[in-house]
Amino acid sequence: MRKHTVYLLAAIALQQLAVAQTTYRLPFASSGNVVELAVANSSAIEAKDVRVSVQNAPAWLHFTQKDQTISTVAAGEEQLATFAFSVDKSAPVGQEQTLSFVISNSKGESWTKEIRIAVAAPETFELFQNYPNPFNPTTVISYQLPVDSKVSLKVYNLLGQEVATVVDGERKAGYHQETLNARSLASGVYVYQLVVGKEVTGREVISNKAMLLLK
Repeated sequence: MRKHTVYLLAAIALQQLAVAQTTYRLPFASSGNVVELAVANSSAIEAKDVRVSVQNAPAWLHFTQKDQTISTVAAGEEQLATFAFSVDKSAPVGQEQTLSFVISNSKGESWTKEIRIAVAAPETFELFQNYPNPFNPTTVISYQLPVDSKVSLKVYNLLGQEVATVVDGERKAGYHQETLNARSLASGVYVYQLVVGKEVTGREVISNKAMLLLK
């Protein structure tokens, strides 16, 4: 399980903190990640019932909980609000997005802390087993790419004859799903082959898997 901790500081005071300019890189398709938000009370009065909420979280970012309440933050002290989250494999790679935390207290005052996040590309090339399998007549073939690449995804019968081309073109780094419609094919075992251009390793990467069509 990969860990990724982001440490932030939000002030419970009359002035706002400047938005951090750092872009935090989140591991691709990961779980067990943690954001720690340090809520600092810079005033001379104790802050009570401080609520910290996650706002504007993209659909591919899954938090265990999006709201936390800190009962008290003493004057001149700070308390941590910890948020655990996972990153879905469908997350767009390399695209910066803004994640907001809203901090409010019992007096109705509120502050917003924004951070920039982006998902790192997967570290390796991988072709996954189609789903469903067996299938009739459609199935989904998925794969991941560590860099933008030229991709060829074709289907062959057991005689080695090409029977379908699913993809032949450029694909961005990240996770991809392609749908095969085998309505015109007969029942039987087929092999799908993914060929990725030299962008990944300096040579073509070829991977094959078998699937079963039942009509």
